[in-house]
Formats: sequence, structure tokens, C-alpha cells
Amino acid sequence: MQLRLDKYGHIIGTEYLSDLVEKEHGTHDHDHGHEHDVEKKPEHTFNEDADKMIKSVKLAMENGEGCRVYGALDVQRVAGNFHISVHGLNIFVANQIFDGSSHVNVSHVIHRLSFGPEYPGIHNPLDDTSRILHDTSGTFKYYIKVVPTEYRYLSKGVLPTNQFSVTEYFVPIRPTDRSWPAVYFLYDLSPITVTIREERRNFLHFITRLCAVLGGTFAMTGMLDRWMYRIIESISSSKPRSGMR
Repeated sequence: MQLRLDKYGHIIGTEYLSDLVEKEHGTHDHDHGHEHDVEKKPEHTFNEDADKMIKSVKLAMENGEGCRVYGALDVQRVAGNFHISVHGLNIFVANQIFDGSSHVNVSHVIHRLSFGPEYPGIHNPLDDTSRILHDTSGTFKYYIKVVPTEYRYLSKGVLPTNQFSVTEYFVPIRPTDRSWPAVYFLYDLSPITVTIREERRNFLHFITRLCAVLGGTFAMTGMLDRWMYRIIESISSSKPRSGMR
């Protein structure tokens, strides 16, 4: 789901870009599938929608608006990708809105990204990632290696999930490029499954650690005592002695 945000980060509405994309694709499919038996709509219908979209998006950009995308995706257990871009827009509409691909700003903040439920101690490396562009544009690519993981609780319950590592690349856009800037998340699954178990340490282990702590404390106390004795002895021996005749 996509939310409209003002320049202060407050929610001011719902998505509106995908509405035009769906209308455009729906119109094209309708025309190709019923070319002979359905009367075509006037050509200016899409142009009016596009003109309205261009004006509304330009106004939003002038007001410093942004968007927040959140939700969940069901993906197959094979390599793939998902991305955030303007590729779904008609090229004419995109050029009218941004005045060329070099003016598309794909600055973003990733608050949270995970591949499954979280278990105690998990670290998702892309959480709270911020990438802000100034006077430049390009494409971000996050290459993600997903490792299937099983977390086994003390209660014998099993939580199937995933952990991942990531490598990041940024490709600046060039005047000769025909592609448009985007943010790609390209993921691949590891053939190895990691198992993490919760374990409770027994009383004997506790006694062993306690003895180690006490032994270390005793050793340090003995060393400090010897050092203090030598320091005091050296100070005392260095003082001049006075005698009576």
C-alpha cells in the first residue's frame, strides 16, 4: 500500500499513481481483445486523465510530498526481485512529470525489511537504511542473499523464517541511458538451512562460571596487594634517614 506524505512526514492521502497505470493498462487490454465488436472510446479520454495526473503530481512535487510504501509480498522460493520505480507509467506521462529521467529522485529510507517472522536476536541489515540523493539521480540495487533459518524454542516449537545478508550498489544515470532510476531488491536463496536452538545452561555450568569469577577476583586481589606493598616499600626506602651521634 502507498500513502501520500507531506514534507513533514504526515499522512495526507492514499496512492494515486497506480490508479492511472491500472486505467492505462486496462484500456489497452480492452482495445486489443475486442477490436472488432466493441466501439472504441474517444481518444481524448486517456489524454484528459494524463493531463490531470501530470498536474496533480507536479503540484505534489512542488509541495515537497513523498510516499510511504508498506505491506507484505508472497514470493516463490526461487531467485527474483521486486522494485520501486516509475516504469509502470506511460513514457509520455513520465517525461511530462519529471522532464526526463535525470530528474527522478529515488532517495529513500528503509525502516524495516525482513523475509519472514522475526526471532529473538535477529539482525536485518537493511533496517533504518537511509539513502538521500542531492543533485544527482540513478538506480540503487540491493543484492540480497536469503538464508532459510529454523529457530527452535525451549518449548520444542519451531519457527521457520529467513535471515539475509546484503550487498549494495548505486549506478548513476547517464544522459545516454534509456532506463529510468529505480530501487531494486534482487534476492537469491541459499541452499543451506541454518538451525538456531535455545538452550538452558545447567547448574554445573553455573558453578563452573562462579568458580572462574571468584578465582579471577582472588588472583587480581593478590596482584594488587603485591604491587601496593612494593610501591610503599620503595617510597619508604627512598626517604633520607637521620641519625644521632
